[in-house]
Amino acid sequence: MFMLYLLYLNVMTYPRYTSLVCDLPSTVPFVGPESQERQGNFLFEARLGANENMFGPSPKALSALKKYSGEQWMYGDPTSFELRSALAEKHKISTDNIVVGEGIDGLLGYLVRLFISVGDHVVTSDGAYPTFNYHVSGFGGNLHKVPYLSDSEDIVSLIKKAHLVDAKLIYFANPDNPMGTFLHGDKIVKALENLPEGCLLILDEAYSEFAPASSLPNLEITDTRVVRLRTFSKAYGMAGARVGYAMAEESLIKSFEKIRNHFGINRSAQKAALEALSDNQWLLEMVEKVEEGRQRIYKIAASNNLKSITSSTNFVAIDCDRDGSFAKKVLKELISLGIFVRMPFVSPQDRCIRVSVGKKRDLDRFEKALPTALERASK
Repeated sequence: MFMLYLLYLNVMTYPRYTSLVCDLPSTVPFVGPESQERQGNFLFEARLGANENMFGPSPKALSALKKYSGEQWMYGDPTSFELRSALAEKHKISTDNIVVGEGIDGLLGYLVRLFISVGDHVVTSDGAYPTFNYHVSGFGGNLHKVPYLSDSEDIVSLIKKAHLVDAKLIYFANPDNPMGTFLHGDKIVKALENLPEGCLLILDEAYSEFAPASSLPNLEITDTRVVRLRTFSKAYGMAGARVGYAMAEESLIKSFEKIRNHFGINRSAQKAALEALSDNQWLLEMVEKVEEGRQRIYKIAASNNLKSITSSTNFVAIDCDRDGSFAKKVLKELISLGIFVRMPFVSPQDRCIRVSVGKKRDLDRFEKALPTALERASK
């Protein structure tokens, strides 16, 4: 019997991972608050770190989630036809110019898969949204990072770098995460005049509903230089549903069909997003509430002798007036006090903590905790 066991050990096989996967670090872009709560055996009193819309979805969207929950035995429409049709009407484009995906995160993964092979070059800002970097590394691309310029992403320098390295993709978020700043749309249009041949600009507009209308570049949907990404996670308050969409020239959108998960958007999420899109009054109320929340955070920061970066998103970056080491201590102390916030991870932006707009009770708790966190961090 023992000899049979030894024989069994000798013939056992193991999964043969690709060399690329073997070389990747065992990391993820974010550690969620749920993981922090489990690790620390506590519950956050205020969830202000993930830029979720704590005011929630439109009542129409919630009603749709309940109404269609009994239909979850069916797959969702693989074409998201009804939702794409409504989005096409909203943006005055064709359904052939829109693809729906599992949030912007999922769409970024598809875009990288479409364009990046091992060794291909990609340009992004140093400290910008890390999930894009995660996808690029996962497909073996080479990331080239450009520093921020005065707490804003520098599209001119991104394009210059793309020329130098022959980049196939540039990632640019407008408004930006994690600083909340934005670039006027006409400057984006101007910068695109110098985009290298064969390079695609990924324009992440996740927070565009909170920003001035002037942040939106006036570009034709037939422009092959750009793909624009939007989401229902922020202004529409549906982060958990994972619904986003890309808008671009028809042939680019059609290419997604070769690789995307055709059943990635569940039936209830499609129906809820459709109803959310129809409730413009709720959207306007959300934008107003977020603006009120930003003003509240500005005041909280000022009352602690701290400056805020003017934001066009549903979060505010608060300058802790020292370096990243101090800001990290402030973050740690806030977490110990039950306040979930995050911070930029690259200098000099890491001198800040990033605080999402929340309901009154959440910001009350943050206001109470911040002086204590600053005092403890200073010791």
